[in-house]
Amino acid sequence: MQSAQSWLQKIRDLPLPDNVRLMNVCGGHERSISMAGLRKALPEQIELIPGPGCPVCICPEQDIYQAIHLALNEDVVLVSFGDMLRVPVNVSKNVIRSLEQAKAAGADVRPVASPIEAVKIAQAEPGKTVVFFAAGFETTSAPVAGMIAQGMPDNLLLLMSGRLTWPAVAMLLESEQPGFDALIAPGHVSTVMGPEEWQFVVDKHRIPAAIAGFTPDSLLAATYSALRQLIEGRPFLDNCYSEVVKPGGNRKAKALLEATLDVVDAPWRGIGVIPASGYELKPIYAEHNARLRFPDASNQARAHIGEMPAGCDCARVVLGKIKPLDCRIYGSPCTPRTPVGPCMVSDEGACRIWWASGLRKEAAETAESY
Repeated sequence: MQSAQSWLQKIRDLPLPDNVRLMNVCGGHERSISMAGLRKALPEQIELIPGPGCPVCICPEQDIYQAIHLALNEDVVLVSFGDMLRVPVNVSKNVIRSLEQAKAAGADVRPVASPIEAVKIAQAEPGKTVVFFAAGFETTSAPVAGMIAQGMPDNLLLLMSGRLTWPAVAMLLESEQPGFDALIAPGHVSTVMGPEEWQFVVDKHRIPAAIAGFTPDSLLAATYSALRQLIEGRPFLDNCYSEVVKPGGNRKAKALLEATLDVVDAPWRGIGVIPASGYELKPIYAEHNARLRFPDASNQARAHIGEMPAGCDCARVVLGKIKPLDCRIYGSPCTPRTPVGPCMVSDEGACRIWWASGLRKEAAETAESY
């Protein structure tokens, strides 16, 4: 395996065009890129654009609102992955705006790291109704599907908010201005779903694509592949994470997803409904569906249901239309301590990642590129 330095030199030796835009879909990729300083190391012609790879960032605002409503108004234990607890919804500041605030107000809200923890909580408290607010992409939805297939405790309900990654990329490519010339496809998603999930990028749109892992050498290998494909005018899907990503993906995980969850049209926060982009419980598991057990709490009368907060540009950041530093409220008032938008909450959100890597508003004057 070649070193990161070797791949970097090979990239520098390429006859690069004046400007080339590579989109990385995965939040883990963005974190690795930023923390390793790859943007500064690469030739200045290359723009690395963070894309829609943060499940917390695109989780429907109305789903978070419903989770808060259940926690505050129903006799339930509400469990969710930790990042979801701090994401605010669009209500006035004198109203509880996050699961974290609901917990502070007395609701029984508990963070979990895996579906197994949700099951253990339900088993430990059989007299309580436990609602698992399950947001995430394919890599998170697969363990949830396994939990469903194994048989959930009778008192465990699911508020399912899972999403598929590729439909968002397809939406961008089918728009008038996709905003990128080549794709660095996500390694973990491809491990579950298989590299074939990204073949449409090449076949339908004639855009280079390379699947990457999370180390600098893997990311740079995928970057080199995508650039070389672009220069030679010979796009193909290159698996640069072959030690983990195998043809067909994880067949057992895919079978569990298919057996327990339906693929449905689904809203993405600030973006709108993307066809065939969401997971929902199959009807045979209706007794575990929190949406069916409890009345709809989405409160359609709210003025900005489903939107980002006022002044927040998270949706444009997620779609790769602007960089985090271009957001109107990045750093003031939106910071990791006082997040306004979801991209500043999650460790996979581009704004949070850029902030953690030291990029502040004052640095915007000297930032020449992504």
